[in-house]
Amino acid sequence: MPAKKGGNSEQILVAQVVAGSRQAFSSLVEAHIARLIALATRMLGSSSSAQDVVQDSLASVWLTRHRLDASKPVGPYLTTIVLNRCRDRLRRRKVVGFFGFPSSDEVQAVADDTPDPENLAASREQLRLVEAEIGRLPIRLREALVLVSVEGRSQAEAAALLGTTEKAIETRIYRARNRLRERVKNFEGYS
Repeated sequence: MPAKKGGNSEQILVAQVVAGSRQAFSSLVEAHIARLIALATRMLGSSSSAQDVVQDSLASVWLTRHRLDASKPVGPYLTTIVLNRCRDRLRRRKVVGFFGFPSSDEVQAVADDTPDPENLAASREQLRLVEAEIGRLPIRLREALVLVSVEGRSQAEAAALLGTTEKAIETRIYRARNRLRERVKNFEGYS
């Protein structure tokens, strides 16, 4: 039986969830799952990714159930958790796409539904190394690269945020990409 939103029964379920009742947790989230999957699907463009995000989000809520507040409706809290997970996934996709590595969605789209563990491990290792190299870039280059290439801001927005010109941002991004390209070439010999 789904919980009434904002009603007394939802407050009772939240109290039971905080106390560790899995059955109460299932009842509490049941009324929200379809809406959360629809939201995540719109955000991510993939129903399988959306289901993964919602499942991860609900697992996170269960593990941190002590944070639930019986005096507040649970719907907005669940929505916030799912949106944050979607944003995280989208950020990872941007970084992965920027460097040309296959995303986990692309790896799963292969006809064999089971990704090759060696290739997946190699891609993850390359991504980890590239992320480390981004962290080693001089701060001015890193800021410009992250603002424009990862967060999707325009060069004008990045220039305004960093207090410089669009041309300076363009130059910094060019230099950052060249440094990363050179270092990624070295990784190819590594793998």
